[in-house]
Parts: sequence; structure tokens; C-alpha cells
Amino acid sequence: MADSTTNSGANCMDRFKSYVKTPKGFILAAEIILSLIIIICYAASHYGGYSAVAICEMIFSIVFFGIFMMELDKQFQLVNWVWTDLFRAGIGALLYIITSLICVIGGSGDGARIAGGVFGLIAGLVFAYDTYTIFLQIKSTRQHTAAATDDRV
Repeated sequence: MADSTTNSGANCMDRFKSYVKTPKGFILAAEIILSLIIIICYAASHYGGYSAVAICEMIFSIVFFGIFMMELDKQFQLVNWVWTDLFRAGIGALLYIITSLICVIGGSGDGARIAGGVFGLIAGLVFAYDTYTIFLQIKSTRQHTAAATDDRV
């Protein structure tokens, strides 16, 4: 039996603390917190049906936070994690902006629905910023890789 002196719970908490301090970790943590706030607002609203987008996006953000925090993206290279994250953030931004505009425009008399819509617009901007940063990452990695040239005619 191997005697380990490190505690895996402490190791996971150290990884969590260090990953939240990175720009990508901060963005994902902000997405998770905003989604939770939106879920609470929509739960207090008369129309709870708009919470589906917030629930799905929060789950996706938690999954990607865990994958990137534990560096599982480097172990499972079958999936292109950068492009998958780009699609997740892009679709999340689009869905948040659409549903939030619907809630803000049609939410007269329902303060919780309007508050959820305002937080949804903020979340849409955060997801859009995440999409932009991922796009810049993809663009920089594509410029650094040399294209193979073939001299044959």
C-alpha cells in the first residue's frame, strides 16, 4: 500500500484556486455565477420556462470548467476542446441575448423576469467575450503553424 502525504482534496482545491485566477477560469466562473443568478430570478418569476437556457449553459460551463481545471483536455485529445468551447460559448451568447431580450421586452409587471433578463444580457455579453477570446486563441494558433507546401506540379 502506497503511503501518500498529499491530500487529493487539497490538491483539487489548489487547482481550483489557481485556475480561477487565470483569465479563462475567471470567465468560466463568471458564466457559472451569472447563470445561477439568472436561474434564481427566473424561478421567482411567474414564467419559469426561460430558465432552461440558464440551466443548460450553467451545466455546460461547469463541465468545461472541470475539464480545463483538471487539464483533461490534454489527456482526451479525441475531442477538439477549443472548437467545442467556441461553439458552447457562441451558442450560449446567442441564446442568452435572444431569451433575455424577450424577457425584458415582455416582462411588464414581473420584476423577477426583468431582472433575469438584465442578468441574461450581461451573461450574453460575457459569453460573447468568451467566444471572442477563444476565436483569438484559434487565430493565433493557426498563424503559428506553418502550412505545408508541395513543390510538385
